[in-house]
Amino acid sequence: MSKSAATRARPLSPHLFIYKPIPTMMMSIVHRITGVALYFGIVLFAVWLLAAATSQEWFDTISAVYGSWIGRLILFGFTWALLHHMLGGIRHFVMDAGLGLEKHFSTRVAVAMPFVSVALTIILWVIGYLARGA
Repeated sequence: MSKSAATRARPLSPHLFIYKPIPTMMMSIVHRITGVALYFGIVLFAVWLLAAATSQEWFDTISAVYGSWIGRLILFGFTWALLHHMLGGIRHFVMDAGLGLEKHFSTRVAVAMPFVSVALTIILWVIGYLARGA
């Protein structure tokens, strides 16, 4: 049996590979990815709190792991994910209020978000190191 002309000519369902990536779409996807990353970062925070509540030895071990270069890199990434997700949440909240929906404005905000989130992360870490005295 051959397929009818109507069956063969059906359009594809829209998916990511059909749409041309635009900044607002990419930042929406990154917002979701950072939301998932925050779940893993919260586990790190919970382990740190558990270590602080349990014993000095365990706290020292966790502090050594988090203080290593790989631990700091992971914590830096967690900080960035937290700040980027927060900025994305504010962006979505403002858009939900009906503001900033103009194409050029929303695109400019989406393009600026990665730069602002990285800058805020660096500023926060510099302040943290200055406050720590190291």
